[in-house]
Amino acid sequence: MFMRIQKKVGPDGSPHYYASVVRTDRVDGKVVQTCVAYIGVVEEEQIPYLKAAYAKKKPRLVWDNEDSDTEEEQG
Repeated sequence: MFMRIQKKVGPDGSPHYYASVVRTDRVDGKVVQTCVAYIGVVEEEQIPYLKAAYAKKKPRLVWDNEDSDTEEEQG
């Protein structure tokens, strides 16, 4: 299964993102994708986390903050 993100542009030109969980199967030798769950409208900031949740190899979603390192060294 994987997360499918569809981007659509609204009438005012702003992007809207829609997410759904999709499963890939073989039926009669052909690849068929089936929507398992429709998540709905998501924010652009949520997309990496949604994709990581359904990734085969789970990525680390840890952000290195350089500002916090310099504060610890000074303090």
